[in-house]
Amino acid sequence: MRLFSNKRTPLAAWPVIMRVSCLALAFGLMLGFAGMTPASAQQAAPADESALLQQLKGAPVAGRVSIPDAKSGVLIQPQGREWRETLEGPVKSAGGWLLVITVVGLAAFMAIRGRIKIDSGPSGRTIERFSGIERFAHWLTAICFIILGLSGLNLSFGKTLLLPAIGPEAFTGLSSFGKLAHNFLSFPFVLGVLLMAVLWIRHNIFNAIDMEWFRQGGGLLQKGVHPPAGKFNGGQKIIFWSVVIGGIVLAVSGYILMFPFYGTDIAGMQLAQIVHAVAGIVMVAIILAHIYIGSVGMEGAFDAMGSGQVDMNWAKEHHSLWVKETQARVGGDD
Repeated sequence: MRLFSNKRTPLAAWPVIMRVSCLALAFGLMLGFAGMTPASAQQAAPADESALLQQLKGAPVAGRVSIPDAKSGVLIQPQGREWRETLEGPVKSAGGWLLVITVVGLAAFMAIRGRIKIDSGPSGRTIERFSGIERFAHWLTAICFIILGLSGLNLSFGKTLLLPAIGPEAFTGLSSFGKLAHNFLSFPFVLGVLLMAVLWIRHNIFNAIDMEWFRQGGGLLQKGVHPPAGKFNGGQKIIFWSVVIGGIVLAVSGYILMFPFYGTDIAGMQLAQIVHAVAGIVMVAIILAHIYIGSVGMEGAFDAMGSGQVDMNWAKEHHSLWVKETQARVGGDD
């Protein structure tokens, strides 16, 4: 019996071979589909794009990277979109309107009330209002805050207001300088805030005298009205606590952004950015009112932080209790 034959397969046998092959293939496919469950079949189906996005909603889309910084593998972070929309939407619009309303309100107050004069006129005699160290702490904080505030506002409103006016090259140079100034001047600003807190915190505790000062509008709304006040009146105490608390909030949130991912993740940095922006804009509005009253809004007020000496009649009208305490301490008279 020969195992191999040189004879060719007869043509009549080919239809039989084809039918057997098709039956075997069909039988194999039937076995494969019989082993698939409806769930596995559903998983094998192509994913719908909208369903995939809905499934990933709220979770970052990340890949794999070979470098040590695993955060660089994050391609899409949905919270980042919400963070950007919050900054560019409610924070920017509400902050802008707050600043506009503040400026318009101060201008209207100036037009209606006018400059607050010394009712009894200058006396020609002065009393020391603030010492050299107190003025140093004030101006250190004030100058730093002005630069910090302007450079911060440029981040929020510069592209809209400043870029069209000065052009891209000047805007780029100014913004780069503002970023450096914003980072480095934060340190002396914090030093100034802490120094003012140490020097003045005992004088800025609210009491019943401040409630009476608020009840009479601080003497700002009506001529000839001068409610008693100590070294700092109720309005100045609000400014003080706004600077101390706001300065701490700005410092903490700002340093989180300046030194990223030290003790926090991307979500913490996004929250710090929003807190920093809101606190900064509110602080700018408050300080605008402070600058107005301390300069053009009230006669004799600037001397307190200028030379440190104020007119005696001004002191008696706006800080009568402090004048009495000072004169009793040094043995002076009226």
